[in-house]
This record gives sequence, C-alpha cells and structure tokens, in this order.
Amino acid sequence: MSGRAGARIHPTAIVADGAVLGEDVEIGPWSLVGADVTLGDGVVLASHVVVEGVTRIGAGTRIAHHACIGGTPQTTRHKGGATRVDIGTNCIIREFATINAGSDMSRGVTSIGDNCFIMTQVHVAHDCEVGQGVTLVNNVMLAGHVVIGDHAILGGGAAVHQFTAVGTRAFVGGLTGIAKNLIPYGMATGDRATLQGLNLVGLKRAGTQRSEIHALRALYRDLFDRNAGTVLDNAQRLRGQGGWPDAAVTILDFVETAGKRGLVTPPLDQGADADPFSANAE
Repeated sequence: MSGRAGARIHPTAIVADGAVLGEDVEIGPWSLVGADVTLGDGVVLASHVVVEGVTRIGAGTRIAHHACIGGTPQTTRHKGGATRVDIGTNCIIREFATINAGSDMSRGVTSIGDNCFIMTQVHVAHDCEVGQGVTLVNNVMLAGHVVIGDHAILGGGAAVHQFTAVGTRAFVGGLTGIAKNLIPYGMATGDRATLQGLNLVGLKRAGTQRSEIHALRALYRDLFDRNAGTVLDNAQRLRGQGGWPDAAVTILDFVETAGKRGLVTPPLDQGADADPFSANAE
C-alpha cells in the first residue's frame, strides 16, 4: 500500500500492498481494498465495502456500506483478461450497489462519470458507460454494454437491456423496462417502455431556452409521425431542413446511430399531434 497524509483506516479494514491511496482517504470497518485499486483524494469507504480488481475511484467519491466495486463480470464469455472499473469524482454510491469490471470480449472497462448518484442495490454490469451527473434510483439494473447519457435519471427498479442506450437528460419511470434506445430528452414509462414525450422538467432544470423547447416539440412531433415515414426517414428529412438548435441535433444524431436495438417510440394510439409535454415527471 502506498498512502498519503491524513488517511484514516479502521484496524479491521484490509488494504492490500500495491493499493494507492490519495490524501484524506477514509476506509471503514471490515472493508477490503485490493492491490490494484486507486482511491483519489478524500474518497470515503464505509463499513464492509469491497473494492477489487483494477479499479480507480475519483476524488471525493463516497461509497456506503456493503457496496461491491470491481468484481469480475457476470458473463461466461469473459476469459479472465485484464479489465477495469473507472469511477469519476464526487460520486455517491449507496448501500449494496454492485459495479462489475469490464469484460475481455468488449471495451474492457465499466465507467461511471463525475457527480453520479447511484442509490441502494443498483447493479451496473460489465462494459457499461454511465455519463456525468447520472442518477440511478434504488434497484436500477443495467445489463452489460449499456450506455447512459449525461444527466439521465432512471427511476426505482428500472431495467435496461444489454447493448441499449439511454440518451442525455432522458427520464425513465420507475419499474420501466428499457429494451430499445431512448432518445435524448425523452421520457419513457411502462412495463415495456413507450415514449411518453419529452422530459420538460429536465429541460427546464438545464436552463433550456423557451425557443429551443418549442423547436424540440416540433421535432418530436415530426420525428414520430408515422404517416410521414419511418423514424429514420423522418430524421434524415428533418436534418436536411437545417436550422435546428443543438439539442435537436443531438436527438437526430442519436436516432441515426441507434443501430439494431431500435428506438423506444410513442404508443400506437398516440397521434402525431399529441402534446409531448402532456406528462411530465419530477
């Protein structure tokens, strides 16, 4: 172990030789820190926390009791190659959360951005990429290879299918199953998710201008107008019109690169003239 000034390590904690500790790190009772772990300045591990594998945890991150970080990926295709976990700065990771290392069949890293809030019993599987400022509420489950965009919020018990993406500032309701890609700023609910509109609350919190919100509203209606063509056809046509604000371009980019997973779309009984702000969630 190599440590810096001010580290507070409980006598019952085990810190393996080779672990790197920043300044003012705190490691609670019965916690375990592996030999290939790096803890940034001010990281706090509560009691019974396990951090193993090749894991880097950024400065100021706080991890609550019984969380397990850096465990081997839960896939039989992993052959034991060198993989890792990267967690950003100032994250909060609550009790019993699990974050598995990447797999050697894929990108090899599971990453969590800065300022994320990962609540109790959340599971982040191998090779996931979680952006900046993401909130994962209690019992959220991310399967392998999932991508979560910056500032997205996933409600309690939501589950995301492997190789699926949730766009930036999207909102996923509690107990919702996401089996297809959810557009940036979109809001999805349901046992098998349907798109319920745009995340107006999230847009307002982000300081989005009223004119940009009106543009997003127009884009949403035209993009999911089944009478005008497929979503991809509509996206290409709308891009050709030009003049869209950056947030709208972000949606168009997402749609055009959605891949084989497809997109979460509005329910069939929701017409093109439906108000995309009719249902909003805090």
